[in-house]
Amino acid sequence: MKNEFHLDVAGNRAARKWSGTELVVRLLWDLSHPLFALSPRPLWGWRRSLLRLFGARIGREVHIYPTVRIAIPWNLTIGDQSAIGDRAILYALGPISIAARVTISQGAHLCAGTHDYRDPIMPLEKRPIVIGPGAWVCADAFIGPGVMIGAGAIAGARAVVVKDVDENSIVAGNPAVKVGRR
Repeated sequence: MKNEFHLDVAGNRAARKWSGTELVVRLLWDLSHPLFALSPRPLWGWRRSLLRLFGARIGREVHIYPTVRIAIPWNLTIGDQSAIGDRAILYALGPISIAARVTISQGAHLCAGTHDYRDPIMPLEKRPIVIGPGAWVCADAFIGPGVMIGAGAIAGARAVVVKDVDENSIVAGNPAVKVGRR
């Protein structure tokens, strides 16, 4: 008989993933979400200010649409003149760093968290995502935990990016592979 993996659900649930302070601030962020989501589209400054209030580092002239979902804003850095499009998800369990003049298109998902599947407790891993200056994450693309997108690179529409992307490279597909250069 093969050795089977047995998930330790009780161990996973008992594991301390967040400090008490983080849990309280996460709750406050969740409660303030309507202030973000219901703000009219042109109120870019209002959403920047609200994110800054919760510890995000947001540059000048950043446009974040009201339908963007952001987990744990204090793990988020966005450089000047970047834009985060409708329905994008910034799942910032770990740090997400978006440089200047980056476009994160509608529906894109940046996921800075995963679990160690080799451990029966499946501990949470908070791996950073770094998006270089001038990069473009196209519509509905997925950027996985621990990935670095180089300066000027493009992750094509619906790409699933689980490995680093060199600067000025264009990747597409699932899993994403290099299809060209900018």
